[in-house]
Amino acid sequence: MTIIDEFMPLFAPRTIAVYGASAKNHALPNVFIRRIQEFGYRGAIYPIHPTASEINGLPAYPSLADTPQPVDYAYIGISAPLIPPILAAAQGRLRFAQVVASGFAEIESGEGLQAQLAQAARAGGMRLLGPNCLGTYSPRGQLTFTEISPRDVGTVGIVSQSGGIGTDVIRRGMARGVKFSGLVTLGNSADVTPADLLEFYLADPQTRVIGLYIESGQQGRRLFELLRQAKATKPVVILKGGRTQQGLIAAASHTGSLAGDDRVWVALARQTGSILVESLDQFVDTLLLFQAVEPRPERPTREVVLFGNGGGTSVLATDAYARLGLAVTRFAPPLIAALNDLHMPPGTSLTNPIDCPVGTFQQDDGRVAEKILELIYDQGQPEAVVMHLNMSAFGGRSKPEVLDNLVDAALRVQQRYPRQAHFILVLRADGEPSLEARKRAFRERALALGLPVYDEMTPAGGALAALSALELFRNRRLCQ
Repeated sequence: MTIIDEFMPLFAPRTIAVYGASAKNHALPNVFIRRIQEFGYRGAIYPIHPTASEINGLPAYPSLADTPQPVDYAYIGISAPLIPPILAAAQGRLRFAQVVASGFAEIESGEGLQAQLAQAARAGGMRLLGPNCLGTYSPRGQLTFTEISPRDVGTVGIVSQSGGIGTDVIRRGMARGVKFSGLVTLGNSADVTPADLLEFYLADPQTRVIGLYIESGQQGRRLFELLRQAKATKPVVILKGGRTQQGLIAAASHTGSLAGDDRVWVALARQTGSILVESLDQFVDTLLLFQAVEPRPERPTREVVLFGNGGGTSVLATDAYARLGLAVTRFAPPLIAALNDLHMPPGTSLTNPIDCPVGTFQQDDGRVAEKILELIYDQGQPEAVVMHLNMSAFGGRSKPEVLDNLVDAALRVQQRYPRQAHFILVLRADGEPSLEARKRAFRERALALGLPVYDEMTPAGGALAALSALELFRNRRLCQ
């Protein structure tokens, strides 16, 4: 059996059993049934209840032995001590059991119970998710554990040892345009580990980018070997919990995990081409860029062109990018001369960073941006372009179409010069509702064309630096 055959029932289950749903009130398992129904799940749902004949309008069954078909995925929302006997009695009729309950190895008194749970899963012939985890989100299988989650099937596969972090990744990712091939929360990882799912995502043709939130060093050697064998064939972004002594203690109390020496994870990233990030926002920002941009190892990214309105913003971004190992370098004299021949209004700086006041951008209702970008792409051969627009500055002084034309101009030039430069759009706003609505609309249009959109310059630079690191890693392999 291949890794795809083994794990696909988790991502596209044909049958789902639910333990713990009530015929009288709305327990968490009842909410789970409602959520997957609303999400569009089309397979069979079997509530398991010792006495009820119907739950949430669905026929209920006393046990797994009574369901019409074997079960691919079971959501188990009952108390911890009751679970091992149920798993042991499954007799091969269940592929994956996801245990919500806590009270296992994350507390000292629960270590023995977790061992019983894992042994019961083996006896019953299934793989175990958790315990102490929220579940699986898979748009290709119409499966979700969150109230709000995007339905679009994407290319970003996530493993999270934390249910809360998993929920945050889905929601923040949805707000920024990340689209997922799947997300699995593993909690204590008593059976299925991050390494198991990494192996699946590496083989899965739907997944192009992989994100791991890890708290434990469990199966660390296997994780390393998988990443080393993959040789960065797919971008892998790692957010590691418990990298400090205090964080290690917190991880142990959260999922019963021993996080391991931070130096090991730094070395793992360096040797495998994985990207080790420092925060949840950086994790999502980096996934977004890898989703939209194909790494270019033959010409690794270092030189960046900044183009937009806001001189101070460009100065601060230049400093930030320099600290990240990126360079915002003055254009060569021939390109500066060609840009000056456009006769832009006073106050316009055309040397990189390119600073265009709102008055400049208003020329030809914003279409002037296309002339500037055309020259940069044609004569400058840029490696990356970050176009930033302070939407608030346009306010009531500009026609509504100016911003539309600016964005359209950037998209057209990028389409005329495919793969020449990585292009990032930064849309800055101040929270005013109408501007935020326009920003969301621009984001959707850009993402449809494969262009990532960020809210600020520094996160865009951090993602570019991660992309550059992967490109350099692959470049070294090309040169070997």
